[in-house]
Amino acid sequence: MADVDDVVTREPSSRMAAPLPEELATKLDAAARASFGQASAPGAVVGVSSPEGTWTAAYGVADPATGEPMEVGVHTRIGSVTKPFTATLILQLAEEGQLSLEDPIADYIEGIPNGEEITLRQLADMTSGVASYTRSAQFTDRFFADPEQVFTPEELVAVGVSESPLFAPGEQFDYSNTNYILLGLIIEQVTGQPVGEVLEEQIFDPLELDETTWPGASAEMPAPYAQGFTLQGDTATPEAPANATHWNPTWEATAGALISDVDDLLVYGRAMGTGHGLLEPEAQRERLTSFQPPEGGYGLGFGCIDGWVGHTGTQPGYNTTVYYDTTTDTTVVVQATSDIPSGDCPESPVLADDPRTLPCATPATRIFAEVSTALGHTFTPNPER
Repeated sequence: MADVDDVVTREPSSRMAAPLPEELATKLDAAARASFGQASAPGAVVGVSSPEGTWTAAYGVADPATGEPMEVGVHTRIGSVTKPFTATLILQLAEEGQLSLEDPIADYIEGIPNGEEITLRQLADMTSGVASYTRSAQFTDRFFADPEQVFTPEELVAVGVSESPLFAPGEQFDYSNTNYILLGLIIEQVTGQPVGEVLEEQIFDPLELDETTWPGASAEMPAPYAQGFTLQGDTATPEAPANATHWNPTWEATAGALISDVDDLLVYGRAMGTGHGLLEPEAQRERLTSFQPPEGGYGLGFGCIDGWVGHTGTQPGYNTTVYYDTTTDTTVVVQATSDIPSGDCPESPVLADDPRTLPCATPATRIFAEVSTALGHTFTPNPER
């Protein structure tokens, strides 16, 4: 990004809480509505917060069985958008001197291959070489056979460890959910508290994220919530997707278990991008210069593409994007109630009636890309398959 110092010191516009000008809101609505029509999701919520004001809108239905309409303020599971929260806690603990990003994982957890060489920084930026349990048949066969079962973090780590190392620490990038389960265990070890309590004290309360929750081992959702649908699992078919709303969230824990709504995610998206309310400027500068490669890579808990910093969450039933445009001080959030891609997807399954004429994209990513274009700074996602 062009000016990191500007990002970490900029103050919010006094107009951010006001409605967006009608002309721009109409333009954004048209982009969101058109792209929602191309996405394989029953419902979506879209939000934009900028120096000109804030706009939110809902599309489709929250429950296809009843026809209940989607509404702004509905809760969804946000998947890997959880990772920036987890990484933020690690950075806060580093600021407090309770740990260092250069500490080896072996200082905290035994039995990790290359554990004496893998640093907490390498876990956070996905260069550890620890394999992701979610890509292992050991995990997926068991999970899909019973998605309501409870997993412990230690069980998840054991699967990833059994297929590690993929490479020497720091030599390559490999997106691994196991890294973030390990970071969660370290947070609990260092603080002596359950990670849900640490999230509440360090992030939810300071930012007043009243609608963001850590579910623990509960599969319940706070009201109002939207049903989520997937083609993953043993029972789903392209003609009849599975309802994954109440699949137990312990399988993703500190890599992806959080639940939130659009208003909270708009607040968090800007805080994540600027550091305000979360980190001191020095730590945020380090975070915003951690991306490899700088113009389109992954860093300490989130990625960067052409000045857009943030994260996508894709999990059975839901797809979420939370990105902050460092060039315009604009946050965009999309919550979609499906992780099913649409378009010409050679590897990923699509719905039976998908014409396969568009480039392959998951629902929230498709909508976000079109909304970003309407804002004047197009987000070009990495290709999906």
